[in-house]
Amino acid sequence: MYATDTLVNERELVLRLIDGDEEAFCELYVAYKNRLLYFALKFVKSREFAEDIFQDAFTVVWQTRRFINPEASFSSYLYTIVRNRILNQLRDMANEDQLKEQILSQAIDSTNETNNHILLNDLKEIVARALEQLTPRQREVFKMSRELQMSHKEIAEALGVSVHTVQEHISVSLKVIRSYLTKYSSTSADILLILFCLNL
Repeated sequence: MYATDTLVNERELVLRLIDGDEEAFCELYVAYKNRLLYFALKFVKSREFAEDIFQDAFTVVWQTRRFINPEASFSSYLYTIVRNRILNQLRDMANEDQLKEQILSQAIDSTNETNNHILLNDLKEIVARALEQLTPRQREVFKMSRELQMSHKEIAEALGVSVHTVQEHISVSLKVIRSYLTKYSSTSADILLILFCLNL
């Protein structure tokens, strides 16, 4: 448990945060960083994912600061946000594993090299057309994430934007690409293969 004076000090920081005080935001950020990263790491087992979850949580805190109840526990509020982000991350990871299992179960015969080559070229064309549906910035962020395997934080630093902006670009890109693939790919197996190639 916090000492009483610590709780009082935190409440003062929260009140300043609600008023838009960036220094108070930074103090709370530093105070909770290690604890929240440790909490997230227990579930996602990845420092990169834990960092993304923590950054996203504090992005939400800043954007919704005017709605924070200063009489309620700020710690509980933060942990609730992080817990929800962890659950979303675990769900996405489970969906990705399930998708890959589906792809493997419907894999084409690897001995038929000619047909495989033709199919792969067709898939690459569909993928290229799907990527053309994105804006230049969305395409840039998406390729940095999928092709260069950069974390959201690394992309944000490279482009001079917030982690939240990077996450928004990737989220919108995935929706646009999935919508295009569903509309223009000929079979469900093709869609799965394309998604696998894109690492969606």
